[in-house]
Amino acid sequence: MRAAGWLANRDIAAARRSWERARTIADALPAQDPNRTAMRIAPRTMLCLTAYRGQVSVADAHLDELRELCGASGDSVSLAIAMAGLAIDYTYQDRLREASQLASEGWALTESLGDPTLTVALSPSLIYAKIERAEWADVLQRSQTVIDLADGEPSKGNMFSGSPLAVALTGRGVRYWFGRSGWRDDLRHGVSMARSTGDPLCYATVVTWAYFAAIPYGVLTPDDGAVREIEDALRMADRSGDDLALTFTRATLGLALVHRSTDAERVRGQKLLAEVSDTYRRHGHNLCELPLVEVFSERESARRGDRDAAIPLMRTAADHVFREGRLLAWSVPVTGVLVETLLERGADDDVAEAEAAIERLAAAPTDEGLVLRDIWLLRLRALLAKAHGDEGGYCDYRDRYRDMATSLGFEGHIAWAEAMS
Repeated sequence: MRAAGWLANRDIAAARRSWERARTIADALPAQDPNRTAMRIAPRTMLCLTAYRGQVSVADAHLDELRELCGASGDSVSLAIAMAGLAIDYTYQDRLREASQLASEGWALTESLGDPTLTVALSPSLIYAKIERAEWADVLQRSQTVIDLADGEPSKGNMFSGSPLAVALTGRGVRYWFGRSGWRDDLRHGVSMARSTGDPLCYATVVTWAYFAAIPYGVLTPDDGAVREIEDALRMADRSGDDLALTFTRATLGLALVHRSTDAERVRGQKLLAEVSDTYRRHGHNLCELPLVEVFSERESARRGDRDAAIPLMRTAADHVFREGRLLAWSVPVTGVLVETLLERGADDDVAEAEAAIERLAAAPTDEGLVLRDIWLLRLRALLAKAHGDEGGYCDYRDRYRDMATSLGFEGHIAWAEAMS
């Protein structure tokens, strides 16, 4: 266990091998040993907590064993810690329904313990699982709880993250989904706080939460300041040698660059996205974000004229993010890219498919009051009306789209609306 602790921030694979060895040794202790149960719990807890960082996971079995051991010994803290780790692991494996259910269970267990510091410490993992399943009301509620419990202390609960408060502020920033004010300050404050911690993974996580979604959703533009911030996080991650932080920031930078105006930046962005996609697939993590990464990579191929090859891959990604029959985190921008590319190609079947994709997006069950979906629907319906030759419908949708973008202050949509003749 001491060896694993020393290795945890140096070589996570070696640390996990040490925890596995500790588990085997503890299981072999005599049944009458008074410390046997505690020693069996400790390595299993760490294996579950770090499952998302391992390439081969038997975490499900460890969780079942932990439930039994912790139930018998009354060690709810270890079980809560394990659940937080597995919530990330399930999310990375694209097991979003299970991740969300485990996050709800873990949150309830943690709150029942009455330890605010532990609740704050475990919150980033539990909130992340809700983000990926687009359970935005839960994200806002839990982020606010953490902000209240942290009471302005950036380092409170920093057992697993340099600043859970910075993560929670960024999580609360997704109130832009509902068109609520204050989201811009939340994102800015969260990024600034994470930067000051000096923790590469915390900084990478917060920068990713701030820009990875907001740029492709059209909430923010990848201006020079945003790109500099992401590149700062990338440099810190590179110096630290933390592969997870490095992958986060490379993906975020790739998405930002493919939304820039110059061909050179777009080419660099596509190259980063292709490398990140390969990393995700080889190591089996962040699979939940793979559709977004691949769709924007394919969009660049389509821009260069290879629409026939790009569209089937976009179609597969779009089907994937609607597989639960509800809106998931990347359903909106993935649908947007597919629709825009189909309409650019412009065959009769393409226009019909684009219309069906728009209606699927409009009908997908999710939280009430999501203005971010509404603004995308206005944009896509304007483009569809133009494809049908309906000039009146196009102008009506375009004008409503422009007015909504301006009223919400969504920088990306404002720019896109201005570009619509």
